[in-house]
Amino acid sequence: MNTTLAGRRGEALAAAYLRKKGYCILAAGYRSPYGEIDLIARRRGVTAMVEVKARASDRFAQAMEYVDARKQQRIRLTAQQWLAQQTDDPQVRFDVVEVYPGGRVRHIENAFQ
Repeated sequence: MNTTLAGRRGEALAAAYLRKKGYCILAAGYRSPYGEIDLIARRRGVTAMVEVKARASDRFAQAMEYVDARKQQRIRLTAQQWLAQQTDDPQVRFDVVEVYPGGRVRHIENAFQ
């Protein structure tokens, strides 16, 4: 399976997981000149900018470890772009959803702290 297809599958699994947890998916694959946010979801007045990391294994490292400072900065800049287009002023946080084989999902809230 190529990485694009695996990434899309991971994003679909992450979106389904978040919906089950009561999130409303506001956007998927939001792009700006700075980068992309995989999912933008809202629950209980909090908007989560979600980076999805699909990995074949966690044998060598957790998927979260691949979201380095540079990637976090690009996501923050992209989030600012999205927020500038909104009419409300939501509370925002940055999450990571790790997706592993067999549909195993791990949601890390406030992952960029």
